[in-house]
Amino acid sequence: MKRGLRNQDHTGVLVGLTNIGDVVGYKKDSDQIIPVEGELYFRGYNIKELVTGFQRDSRHGFDEICYLLLTGELPDSVDLDNFSQELLKYRDIPESFSKNILSQPVSDNVMNMLSRAVLGLYALDKDAENREEENIAKQSLNLLAKFPTFIAYFFNALRHTHHRKTLSIRHPKHNLTTAENFLWMLKGKKYTKLESDLLDLCLCIHAEHGGGNNSTFTVRVTSSAGTDTYASISSAISSLKGPYHGGANLKVLEMMDHLKENITDWNNKQEISEYLNKILKKEVYDGYGKIYGIGHAVYTLSDPRTNLLRGKAKELAKEKNRLEEFQLYENVEELAPIVFAEFKGTANKILCANVDFYSGFVYSCIGIPKELFTPIFAMGRLPGWCAHRLEEVNMTSKRIIRPAYKNVNLRKSYKNCNERN
Repeated sequence: MKRGLRNQDHTGVLVGLTNIGDVVGYKKDSDQIIPVEGELYFRGYNIKELVTGFQRDSRHGFDEICYLLLTGELPDSVDLDNFSQELLKYRDIPESFSKNILSQPVSDNVMNMLSRAVLGLYALDKDAENREEENIAKQSLNLLAKFPTFIAYFFNALRHTHHRKTLSIRHPKHNLTTAENFLWMLKGKKYTKLESDLLDLCLCIHAEHGGGNNSTFTVRVTSSAGTDTYASISSAISSLKGPYHGGANLKVLEMMDHLKENITDWNNKQEISEYLNKILKKEVYDGYGKIYGIGHAVYTLSDPRTNLLRGKAKELAKEKNRLEEFQLYENVEELAPIVFAEFKGTANKILCANVDFYSGFVYSCIGIPKELFTPIFAMGRLPGWCAHRLEEVNMTSKRIIRPAYKNVNLRKSYKNCNERN
């Protein structure tokens, strides 16, 4: 059974067609799979070129990424301004809705509360079941605008209820970008420009990753069944909540904390290699034998998102006086593939650091609590989810996605049935 939906040559099992995102980690030449430097495309545009443009102009690009994914085109300055202004109309949450949500039992998991809030928006939408393209686009804008507010509100409610902290509710400001607004609602004015730049970068590079990742595929499956936008996006949140999908950066952070405690010299590559080998042998750390943040289902030589994040992460490490810790990350990134190859006794499996390897470190430098790592992932991935829903609902085939499972217990079932008779 192709449990991971991967063929023996490591290519993915083809289940659909899309115009939205493309993840490139290898190329096929005759019957050979050739590893290549990773590339990620949004609507045919290379993410590296998009991000480089944002950074060159010293502007936040998440709104532009949202526009591109939803419409298929890059906006000009007028279109982008109109789009951003439209988002501003939806940012505020109705007071009655926020009071109702916050007055209900507060979960210790923000993803659960986020899912509940998204489902709650159904009741406020008089056209919730309308699956025409224009209406789904309007619903998508509403969700894109409200996600940061929901996450910030719910975290403050969690702190108030479970940790007896003061309940601080800051409303979104209309003169701030998505990243700035989120940090404002979470921290007040206690954030730097570099922090908001890094958060915007994280949102941009997480916005889309093809139709095959678990949460996006969940959107496609539920949308093919004809359900409403809020139910479909809520199902994606539930998928991302799973630690095997959305919790990888937290596992990296926990692993690195363990390494910091047990490695005496963070610059001693031999000591680091020996300890990583012990992790693979299940002798230390959590006993699972995994070096978290290393390896990817598609990328081979490199993850383009990691390459974009690494340099800016180093700048942030300088600002936060955590360069020595960052150097340990770089050492592990360099050594882990070598140690893995020696452990397995093969050079056929090519590994690189994935985006989760540095994203948790970045969030911790910004001062974002661990409870929000996965919700921020959801906030970034939302435009991709919405784009895939639009594409799935508007496909001409209108066929439900329905895979098969093979029953391997038939004989036993028949035997039991005969014995009863």
